[in-house]
Amino acid sequence: MRRIEVGGAQPYAVEVGAGLLGTLRVPERHVALIHPTDLPAGFVTRVQAALKPVVTIPVPARDDCKTLEVLSGVLSRLAGANIPRDGAVVGLGGGAATDLAGFAAASYLRGVAFYTLPTTLLGMVDAAVGGKTGVNLPEGKNLVGAFWPPRAVWCDTDTLGTLPGAVFREGAAEAFKHGLISDPTLLSRVLSPEFRPGGPLLEGTLADAIAVKAGVVTRDLTERGERAYLNFGHTLAHALEAVTHHGVSHGDAVGYGMHYAARLSRALGGADLTGHTRAFLTWQQPAPLPPVSFEDALTFMARDKKADADGVRFVLLRDLAQPYLTRVPEDVLREEFSGWQDDLRDLNLLA
Repeated sequence: MRRIEVGGAQPYAVEVGAGLLGTLRVPERHVALIHPTDLPAGFVTRVQAALKPVVTIPVPARDDCKTLEVLSGVLSRLAGANIPRDGAVVGLGGGAATDLAGFAAASYLRGVAFYTLPTTLLGMVDAAVGGKTGVNLPEGKNLVGAFWPPRAVWCDTDTLGTLPGAVFREGAAEAFKHGLISDPTLLSRVLSPEFRPGGPLLEGTLADAIAVKAGVVTRDLTERGERAYLNFGHTLAHALEAVTHHGVSHGDAVGYGMHYAARLSRALGGADLTGHTRAFLTWQQPAPLPPVSFEDALTFMARDKKADADGVRFVLLRDLAQPYLTRVPEDVLREEFSGWQDDLRDLNLLA
């Protein structure tokens, strides 16, 4: 078992290992458990046996749960169960469900304790760590939310063995991104055949990828500086999710978005890292991308949370582990979008 400490004003630990769901303990006596409807029933019953929640709230799967309507229903269930101020909300499932659970915890009674039990690779590496919680709007992804750090995070690697291969590879996008922006040793490990559920590289690679994010959010919880670097590839990724009404999954969108960001980085004088991002797309095998025009993508990129009064900003790379935040002229965005689409055609990734 590996333990990663997350510092800051409200420090907590992330535990990574096998068999954690059955050994959970929290100090709060009144616990609400939130989980997606498509989660294996055995995960839910194990957590219920360990924590004995006073209410269990199933929510729609994936991004279908990240709406204001679902949030309203969850808050009503918490109130109906009389969860007190010294109670807790536990989020069990993928990143979407834990994002929703965290926002519910941040909102209910102006904030109750929150614990995260991610069951997907994407949830473990990204959503579960750092305290970003929230839901989507029709106008864009994660436009409503709060910073609300968990009290603890448990990543039970046994849950990854139930994932379809495509879902596991989707989640690897965030780990690969952490390799590009901070720890290049992750790049070859993520692409290794030994990085798989039950494989010898799984726990260590997962822990090291989490450690990258833990270090960043310890220094910058509310994204005033370097936390923005964790959004490498996400400006286009979130646009692709919005344009396709979440027909493109988050991890697949990040894979596509990282390659676009690598092209932009090269166009603005940075090292050519497109070989890395092409290799990742070849390994990831994302679902083919539906037709998306530059104009449609630009509309949503302009709403990205890194945008300010002067417009959209992108996280780019001068070289491996050398991220920076900058504006990109629209003519460059357009030209590289066209080249990016050509690359996807070469990889047979355009629907």
